[in-house]
Amino acid sequence: MRLSVFLDTGPLGLITNPNRPAISVACLNWAVDMMTAGHRLFVPAIADYEVRRELIRAGKSKSISALDGWNYAYPGRYIPLTDSALRLGATLWAQVRNSGNTTADPKELDADVLIAAQALDMGLASSEFVIATVNVGHLSRFALADLWTNIHP
Repeated sequence: MRLSVFLDTGPLGLITNPNRPAISVACLNWAVDMMTAGHRLFVPAIADYEVRRELIRAGKSKSISALDGWNYAYPGRYIPLTDSALRLGATLWAQVRNSGNTTADPKELDADVLIAAQALDMGLASSEFVIATVNVGHLSRFALADLWTNIHP
């Protein structure tokens, strides 16, 4: 079965790091292995936003170019943030908040819920997608999420 893998900021930052430390090479090799096996990797706009804002702040133009190159290497990889995903994210955020399971300060945007909402908004069955991350805690409250190292082709 072909799996749709949505990249959280951790794996996205690793894959697109032009300096290529060992962990970035490992993550990029994982991504290539996943795609070679027929799985699709997606970049939610909100994950791009979180990675990009820090790269801009740090003046890392080479890294921004690498991020752009990855995002647009395949048509449809970059998933724009839609009104329906924003509305779903607001609903998810409220449901979790009302259940007493906070994921962020009430005044924060809470990007994790928006990454999950973007994945859920694609209309895939829960068995057809996973969010690849370096921190499962918050994301797993909304959708299936796992460490990228645990997701195998």
